[in-house]
Amino acid sequence: MPKVNSMRQAPSPIRSLRLIAFLYGLVAYGIFLFTIIYAIGFVSGLGVPKTIDTGPEASAIDAFSINTLLMALFAIQHSGMARKRFKNWWTRYVPNCIERSTYVLMASLCLMFLFWQWRPLPTVVWRSRTPTYSS
Repeated sequence: MPKVNSMRQAPSPIRSLRLIAFLYGLVAYGIFLFTIIYAIGFVSGLGVPKTIDTGPEASAIDAFSINTLLMALFAIQHSGMARKRFKNWWTRYVPNCIERSTYVLMASLCLMFLFWQWRPLPTVVWRSRTPTYSS
């Protein structure tokens, strides 16, 4: 029986890597979307289990210190990974095609960590009221 050669070629490794990078990007940006929606709920107190006003009780000094460290962690990660010098170093280990997705994923994970570990302040920091207008 004669051999039949298929016209179909096996997928190239580059094509497979592009697909993996694309799927990784979808996951990273999906996590980002979830995190941003959760952030809205976290600040507004709507639709999420943990908000800015809930969590383990702590003294004002402890809550302020922990929250400041959490915000600093996010700021350092977010700003540090955005710097050209870091990107030049980072892309020696991570392919260029997933560098941005990795940045987005790391920023989202830092924010999730902030939400999880946030301590509510036991005192009112500020209160806004609807102004009354008289004519």
